[in-house]
Amino acid sequence: MPRLLADLTPLRESPEFRRLWTGTALSAVGTQLTLVAVSLEVYDLTQSSLYVGMLGVVGLLPLVLAGLYGGSVVDAYDRRKVALFSAVILWATTIGIAAQAWLGVGNVWLLFALIAVNSGAAGLNHPARSAIIPRLVRPELLPAANALNMITFGLAMAAGPLLAGVLVGQVGYGWTYTIDVVTFTAAMWALYRLDPMPPEGQVQKAGLKSVLEGFAFLGTRPNIRMTFIVDLAAMVLAQPRALLPAIGALMLGGGAETVGILLASVAAGSFLAGLFSGPLGLVRRQGLAVMWSVVAWGLSVAAFGAVVVLAGENDGGVSPWLLPAALAMGAAGVADSISGVFRSTILQSATPDAMRGRLQGVFVVVVAGGPRLGDLVSGLDASFLGEGWAAIAGGLACVAAVAVLARVQPGFARYDARHPAP
Repeated sequence: MPRLLADLTPLRESPEFRRLWTGTALSAVGTQLTLVAVSLEVYDLTQSSLYVGMLGVVGLLPLVLAGLYGGSVVDAYDRRKVALFSAVILWATTIGIAAQAWLGVGNVWLLFALIAVNSGAAGLNHPARSAIIPRLVRPELLPAANALNMITFGLAMAAGPLLAGVLVGQVGYGWTYTIDVVTFTAAMWALYRLDPMPPEGQVQKAGLKSVLEGFAFLGTRPNIRMTFIVDLAAMVLAQPRALLPAIGALMLGGGAETVGILLASVAAGSFLAGLFSGPLGLVRRQGLAVMWSVVAWGLSVAAFGAVVVLAGENDGGVSPWLLPAALAMGAAGVADSISGVFRSTILQSATPDAMRGRLQGVFVVVVAGGPRLGDLVSGLDASFLGEGWAAIAGGLACVAAVAVLARVQPGFARYDARHPAP
């Protein structure tokens, strides 16, 4: 089924990409264990969806600062060294999260502080790793490489949340976080094995001037800019993640295990989209594909909210509405994965190498920061509307935002991958 299944050519042609992909895959599951377990621990400590939403906000400022400044660092220094340095900080903060669980500290503000430092390190690490990929594969293989990364992401998102729900319920937070500490060494090993990657062309010294230069470049590139704006519409307006602990506890039943199933459903959709991504390499109108994918995301989230509303209050046990809720979340995962493949490909193809670090920094701020803002928005909406209606309102708002953006920037829908115009 070569036209349907994912294209494995990047793994066959590039040993460096193969090692990086393998190391990321092994460590990503542990990372997802920690992300889900922290949200569950915060809810256990506070019994509040608003505090779960705040968990995303406390990491936003360091993520934004490190992502933007880190992009200029990536363009000024050896990308391998930058990725390794930030990976060590990520590993150290994960050890701290595990230690507070083993010691039974039970302090939500300590968790917030550790997540803030972790987010700052991620803001430096992700631009470096993303800017490395175009150095490892041929330009025409970028969609295939990004689709393979979506398979990794989908596997991690499917296994991580599901395992997190089970592990938290069975062995507690300490062991759950410790698994992440162990698996993260795989990512550092893959980065260590890469050859040096010094910057190419004219090197701009890292700092505010370099960051501003990146924004000036972005201001003249409407198609690249739209990949960020469309994703923000999806993640800020229609991010249901902060709603899930309350939905698992009060509506669908099952608690942490149900939260794990719902998050795993999103990841399963992402994995399936990556697995059957062969046809994506044939898509030329990639901007249009992004917009339709974001519309599908919004409709899927709204459908999930409708299921929660129909489920009502749970009297005990797991509600039969869990299956349709999981299917809606799976559809959202498919849409998000396809959008991610094409947004990454447009950014990598239409950006010169000397600017990739800075624009990847902006990309990371949008991709990671958008959902954190979305956590706060959905948490606030749930305080007034309830969790189910908050998801419905957010999904429909996302669809409306895409319709407006299509009118404001019609050229994005005409973007042609054969002639990548920024």
